[in-house]
Amino acid sequence: MKCVAIKGVKQFEIKEIAEPISENGEVIVDVKKTGICGSDIHYWDLGQPVGLVMGHEYCGIVTNPGSREDLKIGDRVTALPISPCNECPACLTGNPQYCRQTWTYATGLSLTNPGGLAPKMKIRPDMVLKVPDNLKDEEVAMVEPTAVGLHAIHLADIKVGNKVLVIGAGIIGLVSAMFAKMEGASYVAISETNEARAKKAIELGVADEWFDAKEEKVLEKWLTKTNGGFDLAIDCCGNSKAVSSAITAVHPGGKVLLVGVSMTPITIPTIAAVMGEITIIGSIAYTKEEFQTCIDLMANKQIDMMKFVDDIVDLEHVQEAYERLTSGNDSAVKILVDPNK
Repeated sequence: MKCVAIKGVKQFEIKEIAEPISENGEVIVDVKKTGICGSDIHYWDLGQPVGLVMGHEYCGIVTNPGSREDLKIGDRVTALPISPCNECPACLTGNPQYCRQTWTYATGLSLTNPGGLAPKMKIRPDMVLKVPDNLKDEEVAMVEPTAVGLHAIHLADIKVGNKVLVIGAGIIGLVSAMFAKMEGASYVAISETNEARAKKAIELGVADEWFDAKEEKVLEKWLTKTNGGFDLAIDCCGNSKAVSSAITAVHPGGKVLLVGVSMTPITIPTIAAVMGEITIIGSIAYTKEEFQTCIDLMANKQIDMMKFVDDIVDLEHVQEAYERLTSGNDSAVKILVDPNK
C-alpha cells in the first residue's frame, strides 16, 4: 500500500509498504483521517528517523478486531498511540504517559509501528477506544491533541480568576487556552510570532488578547497588563526564547508549564526561576481517562474541535501541508490527512 515516509530533512517520499496484519491481537483499521502534530513536525525538521511513517492522531474503521471481542468490523475507533508496559509503577498508578517504555513502540512515532499516513494500520488492542456515532471522522482525529491540552491544564491546576499566558498559537496552544478559559481563567493571552495564527486565536474565542513575541518590549507590556506578572505561563514551543519568556512573564511564586518539546538542549534564565521561586512543571501526553474525557466532551457538544480544522489533504499533498504549517505566516493550525482520498 502507498504511504508517506520521512526521506530526509524536511522531505517526505511516497513509497510502498506491506499492508498490516494482526499477529499479536492487534486491531486493524482503515484510516479515515489523521492529524499532523507538532511532534511530527520536529521529526520532519530533523529528517529522522528515515523511513518513519507518522500519524498518531487518527480515526479508523475496524476491519479486523484482533483480540478485542467487544469490537466488530465496521466500528469507528481511535486510540492512544503509546506503548506502556502495564507493569511499572507509572502504569500501575494510571500514568502510562511516563512509563519508560511508553514511546518505544508508539504508533506513528516508531519505525516498527507505522502510523496514519497510510491507508491501513495496526493498533495495540488495549489502547483502542470506540467512538460515538455522532462524532465526525475529523473530530475523532482531534481527540489526541485535545487530550494533550487537557492533561496540561489538569497539571496547571488553574484557579478561577487566574491570568494565563500561552506561548505559541499552534493547536496545543489553542486547546490549552480553550481549557484554561473553561477552568475559570479571567484573562488568557497568546504570545506568537505568526500574526495570522495569533489573530485566529482571538477570532475563535480561546484567548482575550495576543502579543507579538518578536516585539522588543513585550515583557514590559505583559507585566503592565497583569500588574506584575501572570499567574501561569504555558509554553507550547519548547525553544530557549519561549521558555525564558515564560519564566520571566510570571509573578514571583508563579507557575510555568512546559508542554512544548525541544529535541536539543535549551538555555533558560535559572536565576529568574530561583529568585522568583517559580514552579516549573513538565507535561507529556495524557492518561487514558483524559483521552476518554475528550471523546465525551466532544460527543456531548461541550467543546467544538471542528473550528480548529483548517484543511484536509491527500497523501500527495502532505509535503505541502507541512510547509504550510511551518511557513510562519499562514493562519492554519491543524491540517488533517485522508490517506484514502
